[in-house]
Amino acid sequence: MAWAVLFAAGLLEIGWAIGLKYTEGFTRLIPSVLTLAAMTGSIVLLGLALKTLPIGTAYAVWTGIGAVGTAILGIALFGEPATLARLACIGLIVAGILGLKLVSGSA
Repeated sequence: MAWAVLFAAGLLEIGWAIGLKYTEGFTRLIPSVLTLAAMTGSIVLLGLALKTLPIGTAYAVWTGIGAVGTAILGIALFGEPATLARLACIGLIVAGILGLKLVSGSA
């Protein structure tokens, strides 16, 4: 269950990272409110996951999910470069996330 909560926290991290782009420096009300809500939800869920998971593992996975998702959406939504090297590095982050899950047991 903790892993599912952590995954949801990571998805909310992607949401607020992308949301920051739409707030235009927190000058747009609705995107700003949604971004702040995603930030809050992400931190709350991370905190819940930390009841069971080790901090180093959970934090690395949380930021990894956020980094991968934000990078992919940056490519899809904002036309950021999708070079082979960049995609390979994103793949390495995914491999690290999966590796941490595998070595951390089924908590």
